[in-house]
Amino acid sequence: QVQLVNSGGGLVQPGGSLRLSCAASGSIFSIYAMGWYRQGSGDERELVATITNRGITNYADSVKGRFIISRGNATNSVFLQMNSLKPEDTAVYYCKAEEVMTTPAIVGRDYWGRGTQVTVSS
Repeated sequence: QVQLVNSGGGLVQPGGSLRLSCAASGSIFSIYAMGWYRQGSGDERELVATITNRGITNYADSVKGRFIISRGNATNSVFLQMNSLKPEDTAVYYCKAEEVMTTPAIVGRDYWGRGTQVTVSS
């Protein structure tokens, strides 16, 4: 069983910063990529940023230059540093681990963490 536990959400004023953290635990052999997605009220879930086990990153255009994703491979963790936050960044943020292999012989699958609320408001 693989679990993702995230933390770091909250309320921040426009222009402020927050840091999200997510750690995967359980019987894990490897994780191909980890990332963050978000879902605003009434919106579909969208990609925010992902990072592979080789450090290749991908960002949504709306967060480029403001958010930084990083990963702790040894700890199966992923972090999202969010700077210059805007009201439109308000959403529930979800951590995702992609192609998680619990043994070398079993095809990997994806896991989601529980969301954490980020609210940007004055």
